[in-house]
Amino acid sequence: MQGSKPRDWGAEALWQQLEPLLPGLSVEVVARTDSTNTRLIERARATSGRRDGPVTRPGALDAIDEPRTPHGRRLGDASPCLLVAEQQTRGRGRLGRDWQSSPGASLTFSLSLPLAPADWSGLSLVVGVALAEALDAPVSAPVDASVDATVHAPVSSVVSVPAPLPRIGLKWPNDLWLLESPGRGRKLGGVLIETVAVGQRRLCVVGIGLNVLPQPTQELSSGYACLQEIDPLAAAPLALATLALPLVRALLRFEREGFAPFAAAFARRDLLIGQPVSTTMAEVPEGVAEGVDERGALRVRAGSLHALVSGEVSVRLQIAPPPADMPDVPREAPC
Repeated sequence: MQGSKPRDWGAEALWQQLEPLLPGLSVEVVARTDSTNTRLIERARATSGRRDGPVTRPGALDAIDEPRTPHGRRLGDASPCLLVAEQQTRGRGRLGRDWQSSPGASLTFSLSLPLAPADWSGLSLVVGVALAEALDAPVSAPVDASVDATVHAPVSSVVSVPAPLPRIGLKWPNDLWLLESPGRGRKLGGVLIETVAVGQRRLCVVGIGLNVLPQPTQELSSGYACLQEIDPLAAAPLALATLALPLVRALLRFEREGFAPFAAAFARRDLLIGQPVSTTMAEVPEGVAEGVDERGALRVRAGSLHALVSGEVSVRLQIAPPPADMPDVPREAPC
């Protein structure tokens, strides 16, 4: 960060806001690291005494076989942490992809916290819903918000107006896209969720990468979008302040209630629904997406209906070109 003025991330204000929900939380900001997910995973491994402990995705969890009181463990070993990096040099996405980020041009952070849901299915979709609704607030207004304005109007004067297309869509299982039209858009950000055993608890690490500013770069398979297309005043610290509390609330609600309370919100932003898709599964090379089931699995109609779970499918859409006034841009959102 030589020659640059440190940004004000409002770490103390974030801590004051989040700590009542996550007791023992620490909020940390670093100028540069390889990957915020990697740093938090390595900390968890070190404090658990399992430096080679397996890292898994939700839905593919390893068994926790630690004794209940491992020798030398400390009470705070699984305390929550929000780790923000102004620059990631080896941010990680799905399927082992590496992403880099530029200071200020993207928001990269990870939140680690102990979670114990009855079912981990659909967690990445829940995170996507929380982020999209926080960034796209007008779209997330209650469906019945106009009742007061029409309740006393004559029936003939009440006109049914279709809900506007959300600006931010969700591409199963863990991408946020800026929508141009149904089924078309460009990648705005991504989510990477990993878990590791710490004693008898499961520590969940939720990594977020969002494009904030335009960046000159090469062509991308999924296109490039940034928050400044939605809000010209968008900045990484402001985006973090907007997202942190809704994210924590969503994670805690998921732990209590699972995916069900978020299913309708995901459906409203489902980028794939009704779209032709191709997958990496031999038995479903292509088909038409028909939304997700009650556990968040992607339903694909290919003769019969198939339910695909995270990690087993790759879906590809036609990518909308960037606006004419946007420069060519380099990398997808780091996760």
